Amino acid sequence: MGWESPSEYPSHLWTLAVIEAEEVRALVGSDVKLSCVYPGTDRFDLDDLFVYWQVSESNAVVTYYLPENSSTGLEDSHYKNRAHLSLDSMQQGDFSLHLRNVTPQDEQKFKCLVFRKSLELGRILEAVVTLHVAANYSMPVVSTPSRPSAEQELTFTCVSTDGYPRPSVYWINKTDNSQLDKALHNDTVSLNQRGLYDVVSVLRIPWAPSVNVGCCIENALLHQNLTGTGEAPAGGCGDWRGPTGTVQWCQKVLAPWKSLLAAASRGSQCVATRNTFHAHSPPAVPGRPSQGP
Repeated sequence: MGWESPSEYPSHLWTLAVIEAEEVRALVGSDVKLSCVYPGTDRFDLDDLFVYWQVSESNAVVTYYLPENSSTGLEDSHYKNRAHLSLDSMQQGDFSLHLRNVTPQDEQKFKCLVFRKSLELGRILEAVVTLHVAANYSMPVVSTPSRPSAEQELTFTCVSTDGYPRPSVYWINKTDNSQLDKALHNDTVSLNQRGLYDVVSVLRIPWAPSVNVGCCIENALLHQNLTGTGEAPAGGCGDWRGPTGTVQWCQKVLAPWKSLLAAASRGSQCVATRNTFHAHSPPAVPGRPSQGP
């Protein structure tokens, strides 16, 4: 259910304040404040106010305030017990929405509408806030399930979970930080039960000694690049202790795997860093490091 804008009234009865659209970022599981503040120093009588927050696209009701609680239970079930307004703040002209326990489904454009009963339900304030949601991916874990030998290709598997939004996946040659051709790896990105993304990437390259590769998971909204590494054994023969146990290996024929590196890829290097971010800082393109509110 949503509320449509009321009919226009003569401008001398009231002043409509339209707040410039704002963008806010928040981490999954955090609390966030979506701003809707009437300009100036006016004080408001709660009995004279009708305040509505709704999702712009669907008009789904997020939360609302009506004088004397004349109607209840109209909010969408997704926001029930998570969205609230501050009565004290509303008297000061601050009608901001406080949203708890942010979920990926909260990535929406929200609209704030404020009306005054004494002005025949004249609309005095309108604001639109876009909420961008993000979650940190786990540090990529790289394993080599296949037994490395000169007769077989090397298979590296990279796993990273519980991130948002959808990531970009890169494999790099750790020797010179050049990017491997995307044709060499198969990426599976899927939504889990929490609405977050899990990533499994499988890299296959011809056998070679001293192979040292990195799997990079890039979260563009957070400006976050996380890299896990995997290393095949050097020349000669011996034991190699990897994530899946100890295997024996021997160097035989060198495969020219470096020729499979993607050209002109040095500009996309990933490092193992984890950034935090703040929800209320000015927006960056396409995002910026910050920490949930």
